Amino acid sequence: MSSFSLHGVAVSSGITIGKAHLISNALLEVAHYQVPNHLVADEVKRFTNAIKTVKADLKGIHQDLPDTLLGDLGSFINTHLAILSDKSFLDATKKMIREDQCNAEWAIKLQLDNIIEQFDAFTDAYLRERKQDFIQVVERVIKALLGHPSSQFSTNVKKSDDKDIILVAHDISPADAIQFKQNQFAGFITDVGGVTSHTAILARSLNIPSIVALQKARDLISEGEVIIVDGSQGVVIVNPSKEILKQYELRQRQWQLEQQKLSLIKSTVSKTIDGTAIALFANIESQHGIEAIQESGATGIGLFRTEFLFMNRADAPDEEEQFLAYKSVAQAMKKAPVIIRTLDLGADKQANLSNIETANTALGLRAVRLCLTEPHIFHTQFRALLRASHYGNIKILIPMLTSLAELRQTKLLLAHAKQSLAKEKIPFNDHIQLGGMIEVPAAAINAKAFARELDFLSIGTNDLTQYTLAVDRTDSTVAHLYNSLHPSVLQLIANTIAAGAKFGKAVSVCGEMAGDAQLTKLLLGMGLRQFSMHPSQILSVKQKVLQSNINKITKSVNRILKIEDIAKTELQVKELNH
Repeated sequence: MSSFSLHGVAVSSGITIGKAHLISNALLEVAHYQVPNHLVADEVKRFTNAIKTVKADLKGIHQDLPDTLLGDLGSFINTHLAILSDKSFLDATKKMIREDQCNAEWAIKLQLDNIIEQFDAFTDAYLRERKQDFIQVVERVIKALLGHPSSQFSTNVKKSDDKDIILVAHDISPADAIQFKQNQFAGFITDVGGVTSHTAILARSLNIPSIVALQKARDLISEGEVIIVDGSQGVVIVNPSKEILKQYELRQRQWQLEQQKLSLIKSTVSKTIDGTAIALFANIESQHGIEAIQESGATGIGLFRTEFLFMNRADAPDEEEQFLAYKSVAQAMKKAPVIIRTLDLGADKQANLSNIETANTALGLRAVRLCLTEPHIFHTQFRALLRASHYGNIKILIPMLTSLAELRQTKLLLAHAKQSLAKEKIPFNDHIQLGGMIEVPAAAINAKAFARELDFLSIGTNDLTQYTLAVDRTDSTVAHLYNSLHPSVLQLIANTIAAGAKFGKAVSVCGEMAGDAQLTKLLLGMGLRQFSMHPSQILSVKQKVLQSNINKITKSVNRILKIEDIAKTELQVKELNH
């Protein structure tokens, strides 16, 4: 068997060596056949029963989730359950079964194709990756229709003390991965996905080496083949030679030792060698992620993504539901800062929130633009946030700001929400801090103006990189051009940090760059003093902080910022870490 390597997008660090286990793709097994007229009603009932079966499976999985996984995985499973309750989606499938007299598998597969076509028309990376939720749900329903077990683990896979299993799939749903975790499961690789996909977030939650966007891994790798997954470099080596295998076994042991050492610094104060305190905060997507934050040693929440309260439901959460969610997080974190970002979704994604349609989700009506167009959304959320501020150290973060006019309109709406609560004699923090996301080049270039009027700034490096380089990182044809070390991106980040320093305002980074330990020294040298990332990344970044001497690295970083060639920038960043 010849050896070869594949390159993809690394989404969870580490090295694992094991045997490949291929996960079947039910969508490829769908056949089309006619159903006799007298059996059509039975076919509709068979479809309905399959939906019930999958719902029951998902609810059982959700119920068995440990608290440490409720935050990330629980919300994903709830998303899948919401899709299974989508009346228009289910009714359209049943209608097709009746009118075309086709089998249920074929009908739901055609409905999925229509949905995928709609998602592929989106230009926003985050929204395009959400189509995988529908794909995963439909695949699970098809498996139920075909009589396949809910768990995709083959019966011929045996637990072994000396060999780990690496899942190879076109894609992996959160529900399946949780079930796989009950078996020996050391890592996974998939053909699709991106750094913000559910698959990627899942990998970081489970803290296992994983690579996505490998394109043809599922077709090229055979069952039982020995493979190496280098989750740090984004490389998969199939049938490695003895020499390569030995090298990676050594690297794997070194990695495991490093992880053991990291656990020892959990309670260590985050300070550089020369005594500069660095705040390490965590990102969460729901109120269920608190335990993971406390386990990570994070000293606050740098980004609470509130859009997950709004997604995949018939109507928007009311003020009371939002208030209880924000209050629970604030109380759990006690006096630690909790930065809560207001709704960051596009109108096309949440049709129940607005009747206005937009042709381009990346450049159209989204985030603060949507909320200003539909001020009742802002008013309800502001009231809930203000009420919750009475119970903890809450700060409000506004996404997608591009102009001072947007900011000033937002401030007026916040003031109006305060007045309404004061009139009702409901307690709140009248001096609550208001911050803005710097994720559009226009905002980064004009960062001084925003720093002058805001209490703090937060740099969203994912969108800032994408908008600056005009690169959709979920598009495999241009994904290789997405690079946050591009000199233009670094200049915008440096400009924003300098603007915060000039006006004495805190600046944080809450994008993927914050959690990349290889970029920690670079950001420290640029003047960053607050990082926010996935809880699983906290300790590796803290280790870099403890090893850094800001006085020594600042000169090197200033030289890096003057480089105009991205290849030279990458080389100098590597040198900085050594």
